[in-house]
This record gives sequence, structure tokens and C-alpha cells, in this order.
Amino acid sequence: MSTATIPNPHTTGYTDDHAKSGLDATFPAIETWPNQFQAYEILVDDPEFTSVCPKTGLPDFGRLTIRYMPRGKCMELKSLKEYLFTYRNLGIFQENIVNQVLDDVVKATDPVWAVIVGDFRPRGGISTVVTATYPRVEDSKAPRS
Repeated sequence: MSTATIPNPHTTGYTDDHAKSGLDATFPAIETWPNQFQAYEILVDDPEFTSVCPKTGLPDFGRLTIRYMPRGKCMELKSLKEYLFTYRNLGIFQENIVNQVLDDVVKATDPVWAVIVGDFRPRGGISTVVTATYPRVEDSKAPRS
């Protein structure tokens, strides 16, 4: 009887380092200005969002939308654009982008609610849509191993 290890046919070659890529990046602050009104929605649309696949180094293209109801602060759009440009050359998974943007928008504005949607263009015939919402469901962050 052989004790040779049979390769897992479901292994893709992605590592924990690939999964964490980009999450330790330093992002510029999203500046804000005082909100003057109550109970309205802001939609920010970035139809030419780009980032880089952390494994292949190939570019990822998509549309990123940020919807939120401001409480006391609104995002200043020039600083938001500079923040989003940080992703342009950053190796990071699409799922991590959407969740990182949500965390940073919430940190900057403390909104009533926020929804971030990343609608990423097809690669190899498959497209991805990732949605993250605030407030988050308690314990929604996956445990780290």
C-alpha cells in the first residue's frame, strides 16, 4: 500500500498570503464635511474602478458604488477619488476591496447605513458582484485561522 499524498483536486494554488494581500496597505484618509440635512441618500459611482489580482498580477476592472445615508458628515469627493486610486496598483481580492471600502467609509462618516457594491467585469467568462452593508450583522467577520 502506497503512502504517497494524492493532490487535492480542489486546490487552486491560492495561499493565505494571497487572501490577505492588500489588507495591510496604507490608505489615504477620506475627508469629510459637515452634513446640513437629514434622512437622504448619497450615491457615489466609480464606473472605472481598477485593482490588481494578488495572484496573477493581472488588472481587475469593475464598477464600485457607494450608497449611504449621512449622519453628521459627508464624504469629500476629491479625497474619495484619491482613496480609490490607491487600489489601482494594489494586489487585493475583489471581496476584500468591497469590505475594506465599507470599513473606511464607516470610519470616516459614521453613516446611518451604507451599502458598497463591487460589480467586477468578467475574467475567464465569470463576473463577480460583491455587496457589503453597514450596519453589519453581528459576528459577520469570518474567523481568522
